[in-house]
Amino acid sequence: MASPQQPPIGVTLSPDVEHRPGRTLAYRARVRWTDPVTKERRSKSTSTETPEEAQQWIDDMTNAAASGLDPLAATMRLTDYGESVMTLALRGLERKTLDPYLAGWRKRVVPTLGHIPVRMISNGAVDRAVHGWIADGCGRSTVKNTIAVLVRVMEQAVRDGIRDRNPAVVTGWQHEFKLAEDELDDPRSLALADWEALTTLAAALVAASANEYAGWSDVVLFAACTAARIGEVSGVRAEDIDRETWMWTVRRQTTAGPGGLIDKGTKGKRARLVPLIEEIQPIVARRLDVATKPDSRLFVGPRGGRISTAVLRDATHWDDVVVSLGYEHLRRHDLRHTGLTWMADAGVPVHVLQRIAGHGQLTTTQRYLHPDRRAFRDAGAALSAHLKARRSPDGPQLRVV
Repeated sequence: MASPQQPPIGVTLSPDVEHRPGRTLAYRARVRWTDPVTKERRSKSTSTETPEEAQQWIDDMTNAAASGLDPLAATMRLTDYGESVMTLALRGLERKTLDPYLAGWRKRVVPTLGHIPVRMISNGAVDRAVHGWIADGCGRSTVKNTIAVLVRVMEQAVRDGIRDRNPAVVTGWQHEFKLAEDELDDPRSLALADWEALTTLAAALVAASANEYAGWSDVVLFAACTAARIGEVSGVRAEDIDRETWMWTVRRQTTAGPGGLIDKGTKGKRARLVPLIEEIQPIVARRLDVATKPDSRLFVGPRGGRISTAVLRDATHWDDVVVSLGYEHLRRHDLRHTGLTWMADAGVPVHVLQRIAGHGQLTTTQRYLHPDRRAFRDAGAALSAHLKARRSPDGPQLRVV
């Protein structure tokens, strides 16, 4: 009976393939070696349908003897492979670095890419995952730590001979954060100018989608007018809406998980209230009227499934549409920026805006308090009126020279 153990590292294997006609698995592949400690002769075998499969198994066993890697690692999902090599991949790192790396692996890499076999991880898949994390609102350091742990795990795959190059080395992602930083100098750069611009965008996205699915317009309008993340829009249930006060209790969001999209708590782990303005009340009312159960989703894709920023992007050809409208750098997350900017310009107090946005730090909310040119003019006019009111008609007058 063949031994279940793996060949020790560095031993020389003697392979052979036996053809056994009449059987479904007609080819038996076997490798033999001499145990370096006991000097006993050991063997391991398997049965396959074709000679090519038999030879592939022998090649995998030969590589295993050379590297010490379980041959099954080559077909492992990224999640399983990462767990098996994480200690090796992160060796030499200090504790203060390990924690954010492991958090990035657990919270972002595994839900997004963990179900894909290690051999199937592509540079494009990693690139889309990274830009998805950015669109979900992850900060620069969070994305950097997440990429770093993925790079280390895939570098281990290169050393193990599973991959010939590291597909996790991606570039260009920091450019999106540069755009976000630029808003401090040009606060309107990442927000749509007005309601007409928003409705024009929504209509163009519907026109570009398959079968011109009208639901995408509702998603875009709702996201902008509530300053919500796309995942939070996907998480809206009928029971979350108070039709008496037109308030939405944000309780959950849709995000990537093992095997697909899942629902989980909000980013801040706390429920929050968001007002539903008159412009979107008819949209919400129409969807509430057809909801059959309290937990019915209000916003779904054309086939009734969950939506995400990536789903919205792909289904509406977002990138092409925004370029055609002159918004080359507009991201799905900028719908949230648009709503918060409009609320700030409308005079919503910063402490209220913080609660609506769900920001943990007030400094984050203050980034949206950028007055536009009209507000600057109004401020100057207000100061002038104040000085005129306080100026005595009999007092000294300012002389211009």
